[in-house]
Amino acid sequence: MALATVTESAALRERKTGNTQHNFKKYLFLSPEFRRSRRLSSLKRSFFDSTNVRGQYDLVVVGGGIVGMASAREIQLRHRNLKIAVLEKENWLAYHQSGHNSGVIHAGIYYKPGSLKAKLCVEGLHLSYKYFDRKRIPYKKCGKLIVATNELEVERLMDLYKRGLANNVPDMQLVDADRIAEIEPYCQGLKAIWSPQTGIVDWALVTESYANDFRLADGHVYRNFHVKNFKETPTNAEYPVTVLGKSEKAVRTKFVLTCGGLQSDKLARLTGCQKSPTIVPFRGEYLLLVKGKNHMVKGNIYPVPDPRFPFLGVHFTPRMDGSVWIGPNAVLALAREGYKWNHVNPMELMQTLCNRGFLRMASKYIGFGLGEIAKSACIPLQVKEVQKFIPDITEFDVERGPSGVRAQALDDDGNLVDDFVFHFGEGNGSVAKRVLHCRNAPSPGATSSLAIAKMIADKIENEFLKSGK
Repeated sequence: MALATVTESAALRERKTGNTQHNFKKYLFLSPEFRRSRRLSSLKRSFFDSTNVRGQYDLVVVGGGIVGMASAREIQLRHRNLKIAVLEKENWLAYHQSGHNSGVIHAGIYYKPGSLKAKLCVEGLHLSYKYFDRKRIPYKKCGKLIVATNELEVERLMDLYKRGLANNVPDMQLVDADRIAEIEPYCQGLKAIWSPQTGIVDWALVTESYANDFRLADGHVYRNFHVKNFKETPTNAEYPVTVLGKSEKAVRTKFVLTCGGLQSDKLARLTGCQKSPTIVPFRGEYLLLVKGKNHMVKGNIYPVPDPRFPFLGVHFTPRMDGSVWIGPNAVLALAREGYKWNHVNPMELMQTLCNRGFLRMASKYIGFGLGEIAKSACIPLQVKEVQKFIPDITEFDVERGPSGVRAQALDDDGNLVDDFVFHFGEGNGSVAKRVLHCRNAPSPGATSSLAIAKMIADKIENEFLKSGK
């Protein structure tokens, strides 16, 4: 799967200059729901910093990424009587994987037929477009070509096409070289899958919209609340779990859902969960087409996956701001949030290097890994991959672009965990069975977010609300 997280998205650049707040306010005033609401002051209060919070809630969601925020929204909309809070450790929602991604709205072609990932992606695609239209969130249906450049890839493409048919991917077509040239005049290939329903959007803006829905339904969002532990609440049977944060921040709650992304395994271990699966951070580095060359790419251009390798490889991704990203490679990040080579966390790096699953994976893909490091150091090597699809692009047509970190879940045997993983805490205390951890929400999490939220809300209802724990 493609590495989705990036550090210098348009949304993040706007955050640094303060423009995102202005743009999101502009978007809010276009929303009919917002115009009808007279609770702006309460919305502002619920979004402020969490200075020594002392609240009591029916449910606390840890993690303000797209999955956590979509889940909180879904549960709050279903149960208006519940008091729910979201705790986010950063100053902004969607700060890491969710807001720093390539912005693709996937159609569900790649995934094993009958799998939960395939079902949720196709469902999420339809739910997303309906939501964007209802909320007037800008997006583009620019489509995606999955291009085969040799006969071996044509064979694999045909298998991929059968998968797409089995997954009920909408409007998918098999096209020849002439049709490829019509869709993408600068691209060459023998055959391709054309997915006109694939699109692009700013997922950070979508997450902010989910948060607005949540707050309008009386949910509370606390930023700068870095969760450090979960403890039993002394002498309080009604709110038996205390969520502790840095700087003596704390909230009391009946139940907890964690959606921690890059920190998901650390959160799970706080309540005694098993170590596996562990999160290993992989950084993906993109190139940018220089502005004068953006016309060479109209939509998403993707390779046919090579089953020998764990990651998808180089592809072209147009952005909502008109730029075009090329990449990514895949190298080990030297910190959980290590977006550059000089971002190093010695303790986290040591934990990764001593991880049995990572060592087994590294031994299996050592040649692939060394090749990815070489691409990181040498732009012409990455351009060589690009030229398989668009021969006219040279190293002078690109520049170094954003980078990102993927939270890759690994089991103890070094296999990539490709399915959803939920764990309760272990033990006999009050905390153990009242904290549900979403330890892995695999790609494409953003596209599937509304469908994933429905699944998680069902799980919360069955495990917590109906059981009366």
